[in-house]
Amino acid sequence: MAGRSGELIYDAKMKNRLKRAEGQIRGILKMMEEEKECREIVTQLSAVRTSVDRVIGLVVAQNLAACIENAEQDGTDQTDAYIEEAIQLLVKSR
Repeated sequence: MAGRSGELIYDAKMKNRLKRAEGQIRGILKMMEEEKECREIVTQLSAVRTSVDRVIGLVVAQNLAACIENAEQDGTDQTDAYIEEAIQLLVKSR
């Protein structure tokens, strides 16, 4: 899926969420090096997974909205195809 004029929509909010997840992963690696408890590490891994899942949702939703808007402006009726593609992307991400 692409936004207006084929460009994808990746805003600062998405990038910041991923940078935060990147920092969490570094923290998890440090915890492993320090031989922290399994429970602590799994808790942090779950937090990273949740964070990444939210970014996936944002990427798909914002680009879906842009695709639909673009299709409406062009007069093409591809809304159903875009929605189906978005659903498939979300299903594959799990």
